[in-house]
Amino acid sequence: MPPIPVTIVTGFLGSGKTTLILNLIPQLPKTYKLALLKNEFGDVAVDSQLASSSAIGGVQELLNGCICCNLVGQLGDALDTLRKDVHPDRIIIETSGSAFPATLAMEVNRLGRETGYYALDGVIVVIDVENWKGYEDTSYTAKMQARYTDLIVFNKWELVPERRYEDCLDRVGDLELQVATVRSERGRVDQSVLLGLDSAFAKMLDPLSNTHDDHDHDHAKDHQSEVEVISVTLSSEDIMHHGVNLDSLETFLLSTPKDEVYRIKAIVKASRPPASSGGDVEPAVIHQGQTSAKYILNWAFGRWTFTPMSSAIQSSSALSSRNSRSGSIVEMPEGLEIDPLVRMTVILARGEADKWKKRIETQGHIESENEDGKARLQVTKILV
Repeated sequence: MPPIPVTIVTGFLGSGKTTLILNLIPQLPKTYKLALLKNEFGDVAVDSQLASSSAIGGVQELLNGCICCNLVGQLGDALDTLRKDVHPDRIIIETSGSAFPATLAMEVNRLGRETGYYALDGVIVVIDVENWKGYEDTSYTAKMQARYTDLIVFNKWELVPERRYEDCLDRVGDLELQVATVRSERGRVDQSVLLGLDSAFAKMLDPLSNTHDDHDHDHAKDHQSEVEVISVTLSSEDIMHHGVNLDSLETFLLSTPKDEVYRIKAIVKASRPPASSGGDVEPAVIHQGQTSAKYILNWAFGRWTFTPMSSAIQSSSALSSRNSRSGSIVEMPEGLEIDPLVRMTVILARGEADKWKKRIETQGHIESENEDGKARLQVTKILV
């Protein structure tokens, strides 16, 4: 059998990586098997669950760490599981927002040489045109993501004046790259552009050559210090707690400045359909005997969506408090239900975690809709 092509999709937090992948799926033949290896900060596998409902053949998750650093040793096992269980035509690796693609690409190359099972097809970087100027100025990793790539996808350019897009082109040009670029159409790029890149970057990273920049690689080792992560859990032992207080939660989402908070991902229980930032409401099916439904919250740069979780996904082992790949365990307070009202990961700029931890703990933004004080809130800083 020929090696399985592996496509790496990276890009800063909230740039639109998952949207790009989800928009790729309908373009593929129905018999084409696509597998996803997803790396998330924190312990809430939000994007993987969105992907699980979108005809992807199989999903593996690496949580509570970075796939290019402390989790890179688990990459081989995760790829091997997908290869054996899914028999995919292609594997897409979607990295956490601060991952350094060169390290990951070198590991895929090494595994391909040693096993013959994999071949790096290309590295794709997604740039958020609307917000890149803000985070590119402060994030060394964002620059390195743009530098070490085979294809740059400019996303969210429709939301800003043309001059903003031209500024992004100029900034990328300053990196003196010889790399293809393309503009997405609301997060969609033709599959013929995304796949079959025959990665020139993979060849550049041949360990027997010295063509890659060791200085950049060494500098990027500390990239995780660019973000901080907190985990939020709202749990209750009272079955009459039907869901989260959506009014308080919306106040929280509206009060988070995008220069301090990069991403918010959560699974929430709600007794009524919550509204996305654009006002759209997508109701979930509440089955007989239930008082609430689960929704996936995805917040980035001041906008958010709530997506209903199907009953199949709600019972998925992806919601387990243990993740077998990362080995991480989310400890729940004694006596409280394992299935909480809210499980949330908040990814923040450097130096912001302590302030926002205290704000969430004291300002009542994450609370039950029942005002009896029996719900319990836990806010924990995560070392990534």
